[in-house]
Amino acid sequence: MERKLVIVTPIYEDTKSAKKLILELQKIFRDKLYIVAVDDGSVNEPVNIKLLDDNNTNGVILRLTKNIGHQAAIAVGLNYVANKINFCEKIIVMDSDGEDNPTTVKNLLEVLDNEDIDIAVGKRKNRSEVMYFQIFYRIYKFIFKTLTGRTIAFGNFVALKPRSLQRIVKMPEIWTHFAASLLSSKLRIGECSIDRSERYYGRSKMNFVAFALHGFKALMIFSEEVLVRVGIFCAFIAFLSILGGVTAIMLKFYGVATPGWFSIALGVFVLVFLQTGTLTLMTLLLTGVVKNNSTENISYAEFIKKVISSKSI
Repeated sequence: MERKLVIVTPIYEDTKSAKKLILELQKIFRDKLYIVAVDDGSVNEPVNIKLLDDNNTNGVILRLTKNIGHQAAIAVGLNYVANKINFCEKIIVMDSDGEDNPTTVKNLLEVLDNEDIDIAVGKRKNRSEVMYFQIFYRIYKFIFKTLTGRTIAFGNFVALKPRSLQRIVKMPEIWTHFAASLLSSKLRIGECSIDRSERYYGRSKMNFVAFALHGFKALMIFSEEVLVRVGIFCAFIAFLSILGGVTAIMLKFYGVATPGWFSIALGVFVLVFLQTGTLTLMTLLLTGVVKNNSTENISYAEFIKKVISSKSI
């Protein structure tokens, strides 16, 4: 079969946007296009194969058994491509709501053509959210950089080579956070600055709480690095508290401290020392929980209820 550009896109209760996306992709890539649409347990608007057939587009609909979330749906789609499709030339992961502009796919592919690049990512030049959302996003990026030592400035809009895909699907972390998993994969990443487009229809289902949860999942991918940095910080604070306690005792011994000051100061330093020790222990326990709950043994096929192929195949 002719080598194809495979598009993996998760869809949840938004077939109207997905239809427009596929139509625009079909106009650009025509017979080179192959769609893997992952229906993430939609109830009100289950994805129908007419989404592909009406546009004479090659592809499949992966109808999942339940809603497993955006990141896990991407993981299912990528695993399906890696195990079932042997004619892919390049793989694109993109959202179906229109914010990942189809006309910029070629920009990602141009970056991926470099022999020294394994993955091309779309680095967003602008964001369309409200001001307070953007402020918290900048704060989050600072926290992420501080705790992990890495910078994350891209989302799910990604281009992969087949050999890179085979490595990525072996990483259980992609079930938790796709973009952060790419950072930890040790593969060579090339960035492509891309403007974020407006949604085709409706409003984003990603509210502030969901965004915060998504951000914390990215930190979970680097749980060991986070533990080390938090441990170093706690040890530093504990050292300062011990130093402060010793200073308070010396001042008391030389009679410099005023009445009542010594007991208050020493109590504060002891409390800080206990809190930093507790925080270190809690971080260690959390890291253990994350590692023990690895999704490494989960089979992607368990989540697929039905595979529907287009008539064009």
